[in-house]
Amino acid sequence: MSELNRARAIQWMEDNWNNRREEVINELMHPACVGRIEGGEIKGREEWRQVRKELLTAFPDLKMEVEQSVVEGDTVVLRWRVNGTHDGDAMGLKRSGRKFEAVGSTWMKFADGKMVWGCDTWNQGALMTSLVA
Repeated sequence: MSELNRARAIQWMEDNWNNRREEVINELMHPACVGRIEGGEIKGREEWRQVRKELLTAFPDLKMEVEQSVVEGDTVVLRWRVNGTHDGDAMGLKRSGRKFEAVGSTWMKFADGKMVWGCDTWNQGALMTSLVA
């Protein structure tokens, strides 16, 4: 089961971000999933869709690369690198045209084949500052 959860976690990153497959939200996220990001908590699929939309509007060329994964039981941790260009007005900022790169990690917990909990850790505050500086 652990290796299947690792595959699901990597599929989540690939399909959600790189392939822009919004359907993966219904496929891999439990309806009552709770997520934690800098700035708050996301509850359920619809709130996640809004967060995702904002990020992809701000960074339409966003690219996510999973660099490492660790699995223990139902928990998967991914270390990743993300980059993109701030080419859209979103997240409270006007388009700057600036490129960015960041590293971070995502912890995910799965139950019955669906993500039930997730937590992203990366310096989103520094990203926002770099776009307006």
